[in-house]
Amino acid sequence: MSGSLRIAGVELRSRLILGTGGASNLDILERAVKESGSELVTISLRRVDAAATMNGGLLDMLDRCGVQVLPNTAGCFTAREAVKVAHLAREAFETPWVKLEVIGDERTLLPDGVELLRAAEELVADGFQVLPYTTDDPILARRLVDAGCAGVMPAGSPIGSGLGISNPHHIQLIRQSVDLPVILDAGIGTASDAALAMELGCDAVMVASAITRAADPVRMAAAIRHAIEAGRLAARAGRIPRRFHALASTPDEGRPAL
Repeated sequence: MSGSLRIAGVELRSRLILGTGGASNLDILERAVKESGSELVTISLRRVDAAATMNGGLLDMLDRCGVQVLPNTAGCFTAREAVKVAHLAREAFETPWVKLEVIGDERTLLPDGVELLRAAEELVADGFQVLPYTTDDPILARRLVDAGCAGVMPAGSPIGSGLGISNPHHIQLIRQSVDLPVILDAGIGTASDAALAMELGCDAVMVASAITRAADPVRMAAAIRHAIEAGRLAARAGRIPRRFHALASTPDEGRPAL
């Protein structure tokens, strides 16, 4: 990996953040986590069975993998709900980090920007390191950073859709608008989507369904890990400008007179 990722003062060698939702069983999920190389894995408070954590549960598995847990507020529709879940998660997982999700409606699962900003401001004031799942609105992303969030996680497209990045231009605008980590979240369908996110300037990619619901989750985890590395290298190498007409790669100098 070319360079480490720094979030809230913590260095991460991997730029792939993994979600656990949608996995068919813990054995496959564990193999996917290991193959992904991810060091940061999100979990929902409502998915954790406290009684099972000491006997082969999700937390036990993540502990074996040596990854940092990033609790999320999945399923919350208001700022009040999200703040309450974040506090419960901080107590349960003993971490001030939270992936903040405040959903606007059940059909699209897109964020509610007003409630999201309200929750972010409250949680930052309470000492949380907040990573908000947001829309691809550059203005809202800047407002969240101004509120004290540790980074922003704009949606490429709706959760679980596999549509990839619907508005690459806005993702680039977000990258230009904020100085903190930009983590592309939601909509990734396959490895090429992750590579594009990195080519657009994102610092990392958050992936759940594209891996956990793939026909072969372990192999897809490896593919996306390599795609992120390739996209990062390409972004740093710099692509050639797009042109309307052709430009010969071989110069005319030295061309024989026939």
